[in-house]
Amino acid sequence: MLGLVRNALFGQTEQRPHRTVRSHTQGELSYEEREYEPGQYATVTVSGKPFDEGSGEGVVKLLKYLGGSNEEGLQLGMTAPVSLKVHPNESGELQSSVEAQVRIPSQFQDNVPKPMDPSVEIQYLEGFTVYSTQFGGYAKEANYVEFAGKLQEALGDAAPFHRNVYLCAGYDSPMKPIGRRNEVWFLKKEGGSSGAQLSSQ
Repeated sequence: MLGLVRNALFGQTEQRPHRTVRSHTQGELSYEEREYEPGQYATVTVSGKPFDEGSGEGVVKLLKYLGGSNEEGLQLGMTAPVSLKVHPNESGELQSSVEAQVRIPSQFQDNVPKPMDPSVEIQYLEGFTVYSTQFGGYAKEANYVEFAGKLQEALGDAAPFHRNVYLCAGYDSPMKPIGRRNEVWFLKKEGGSSGAQLSSQ
């Protein structure tokens, strides 16, 4: 637990490698198209619980892993954002299964420490492209659903993105009260490949 607290408060945060393809403004909503590099991720799936409860449980497990709950006992450092893969139902509400994901820091990409918690898995994810919009505050399910709806409206029905899944991204420790950054990511379809791995399951 000490490693978890140290990571959250004092650790350097590495950003996921990516490039911004273009920025857009549609009405009052601004959004970006970004390309993210492939890499190794720690993931954990929590099912049967409301989004806010399940996502919190999953994120804590990932932070414990990064903070030293691995076979080598290493404090890996922190990367941002932590993303939550969710599946909306027909009304836009989130189903009771969420996959929390965090990218392994660059220095451990080629030699990833094994998690002590068997519910934490290491997965290699291919590169993907997203449409992303940003908002502040402490994000809850209602906030993500609201901004997902705004982003979908801005993109329009003809935009090539996966509609059965999206990602909720958070960049900040719970200890940061102001200037918080949250995002909704829609996975772009490109020739049937980009985002296909993330959009499956």
